Amino acid sequence: MEKRKMENLGIEISLLGFGCMRFPVTADGKIDEAQAERMLDTAISKGVNYIDTAYPYHDGLSEAVVGKILKKYERSSFYLATKLPVWLVNTVEDVDRYFEEQLKKLQVEYIDFYLMHAMNKERWEKMKQIGCVKRLEELKAEGKIKYLGFSFHDSYEVFEEILCSRNWDFCQIQLNYMDTEEQAGLKGYQLATDKKIPLVIMEPVKGGSLAAFSDDIMEHFRQFDREASAASYALRWVGSRPGVKVILSGMSTMEQVEDNLKTFDSFKPLSEEEEKAIDRVVRILRSRVQNGCTGCRYCMPCPAGVDIPGCFSVWNTYHMYQNYYAVNWDWEHEMGPEHQAKNCIKCGKCEKLCPQKLQIRRDLEKVQEDLDKKEL
Repeated sequence: MEKRKMENLGIEISLLGFGCMRFPVTADGKIDEAQAERMLDTAISKGVNYIDTAYPYHDGLSEAVVGKILKKYERSSFYLATKLPVWLVNTVEDVDRYFEEQLKKLQVEYIDFYLMHAMNKERWEKMKQIGCVKRLEELKAEGKIKYLGFSFHDSYEVFEEILCSRNWDFCQIQLNYMDTEEQAGLKGYQLATDKKIPLVIMEPVKGGSLAAFSDDIMEHFRQFDREASAASYALRWVGSRPGVKVILSGMSTMEQVEDNLKTFDSFKPLSEEEEKAIDRVVRILRSRVQNGCTGCRYCMPCPAGVDIPGCFSVWNTYHMYQNYYAVNWDWEHEMGPEHQAKNCIKCGKCEKLCPQKLQIRRDLEKVQEDLDKKEL
């Protein structure tokens, strides 16, 4: 198993981290605990020693299941990461209440890697106001937290502000070869690396979007290895960056566990030719974008409640990856039926305001038609 040193902490971590937000589930939607245990046991037996969960994962059940599974292992043999649900924290007393609840669910006396979860500008300002960081530093001084960090979802400018606010032990960002300029992105990676802050990476396979491609895309990878999975190239792209110390994979099946172990058991950074192949794949995927919506939102608000830029973002992503799974959550839950394209009343107000001169009414019809089919 490939290991990376976190020099500032004086520890060595498995480059592959087991993310516990996508465990297999039973028919009633609960975690399949027997299968989850087999998957974790297999990963640990092959050298994975970084286990990542969080308060809300699996509707609040992930931490308890992880705690039950890990109870049979010597506590010092693994590094456990979980996260404070900052959106639920309104007072410093809430910090203590959630932290103690997490310790009980995980059946441990301390957390190795504790993160302020999904930080953005609004949450950061609120946490500063209530003194959250100060209280977490006190818990660290008491030995209940070994290493303090944050996970992040916002713009680079906000990332820079948070990262430079104190001497963090580590931080967690989203990074993959399609999202180099999204959120913290490669610019954030470089900032953290320059400041010698270890990086934990989430969404290296973009929620599975970079794991399932059509044959024409796969041929760009098969020229190097006809047996290697698409996911392995996405993971190796991230792991080829030395500032990355842990790459989280939210594994849902034993097949995914075994494929990831194969990638990290004999980890090889990408060659120059493989990097070029990924660049070609990125260009092809981006060429599948259906319209030129920039998300400027001049068209909003829509009198009928349609989230016009949101619809186009989902539509373009769907066509890029040719995979409904890549957008189903955003389309069905984040947006929901009340904001979908089908509600367009064809008033034309949006088209008069669009700086790109898009045929919005026509394209919204195509959005709904394509997403209703759920196939290309």
